[in-house]
Amino acid sequence: MRKAFPYLLVAPAVIYLLAITLYPGIFAVWRSFYAGRFQLNFVGFEQYIDLFHDEAFWHSLSNTLIIGGITLTIEFVIALGLAALVYRDPLVKGWRILFLLPMLFMPSAVAFLWKLLFNDGRVISDLFMRIGLVDSNIDFMGSTWAARSVLIVTDVWQWTPFLFIIFVAALQGQDKEIEEAARLDGARWRQVFFSISLPMMRPVIAIALVLRGIDILTMFASPHIITQGAPAGDTETVSYFIYRTGFKSFEFGYASAASVIVLILTIVLAQLFVRRFFKSGRD
Repeated sequence: MRKAFPYLLVAPAVIYLLAITLYPGIFAVWRSFYAGRFQLNFVGFEQYIDLFHDEAFWHSLSNTLIIGGITLTIEFVIALGLAALVYRDPLVKGWRILFLLPMLFMPSAVAFLWKLLFNDGRVISDLFMRIGLVDSNIDFMGSTWAARSVLIVTDVWQWTPFLFIIFVAALQGQDKEIEEAARLDGARWRQVFFSISLPMMRPVIAIALVLRGIDILTMFASPHIITQGAPAGDTETVSYFIYRTGFKSFEFGYASAASVIVLILTIVLAQLFVRRFFKSGRD
């Protein structure tokens, strides 16, 4: 009984996690083989074949990769740069919670805030006019890259602290004696960081980027609230495509097939990235 007692303690949490992760995944795979809104018809892999010929699906996937790639790059550069500048500052340890404040807001609230600033309230456009950058109001939803920029800025503002706090913790956890020995040998700060600190951070960077990359692939709140795919579907992410297909067109089987494909692509890309990163780290 004593041996089984620890397993009994964690059993409710395990059952809960399985219920909210494993069951929906199995149901999505099963539902992807059936078409129809109310009366289900078994169609096998027909919906997967249709997806491979669906331009809207591939367009949403390319939008996700473009927006996500730019967003992740900007977040990585800003977070790593700030972490390198302040990780030795004692104030960072005491005020670390302040850096996490943007993450504490709900994504929908953040999306409404930036929608007000960029579109509804035209605050950003008015600011640009006052400082002389533009002569008239900017329609951020009128062009592809302007609308994509709104989504990028929204995500960067909220989630850069996630990478920042991880990088700061990784830098603060490194052996200080190695850095001090390098400085005694005449190495400058830039040489110490890029030759010693950064290579030691490879595993942490890989895991952090994979976690953020997976989260970016499921970006939904900002496209749904701010752009709704405008203009002409150029900001429609794959998550918004699945939502639109399932809950607006009521093609639940088709949406399930799309979600299964996205899940497979996410797993494959994450595995390739991690293996590549750790292999380069060993070399």
